[in-house]
Amino acid sequence: MSDASFLHDQFRKGYSDDPWHGPATTAALEGVTAAQAAAHPIPGAHSIWELVLHLTAWQNEVRRRLSGKEPALPEEGDWPAPGEASEAGWQRDRERLGASLATLLELLSELTEKDLERTGGSLSDRDAALGTGVTHRAMVNGLIQHHAYHTGQIVLLRKALEAGR
Repeated sequence: MSDASFLHDQFRKGYSDDPWHGPATTAALEGVTAAQAAAHPIPGAHSIWELVLHLTAWQNEVRRRLSGKEPALPEEGDWPAPGEASEAGWQRDRERLGASLATLLELLSELTEKDLERTGGSLSDRDAALGTGVTHRAMVNGLIQHHAYHTGQIVLLRKALEAGR
């Protein structure tokens, strides 16, 4: 199995299959209402909705970088603000998360091992917060880790919401 295929499989597992770390992102979001997604049950923490928009923004940014664009913050911003807290808006933003990942996975399936060795910017320009100064392989792997971390936060926010009932 190539590294690109392995990374593709790891994204798929983490998003909608059976990852080792806990529930997949889709399972963590299952049954969450717009009101729950917009809530802030833990003071100072992001909402579930904000996390979904953040995940989508970084998927889009990594896709841009893999397409040859220079590294930058996501066009949508690092932490995009949700719009009106409606069920239609929540459904739209969950669908955008899935569509963004599908587009990223499509691009990833076209990459060669040589593509994965490329870097965005110079290796000496390491900026952990921006995810720069690493190979594309490391960047994609980092995004997988990023998703696992934030999916864990979604699970904890759901527990806080249930405890607050």
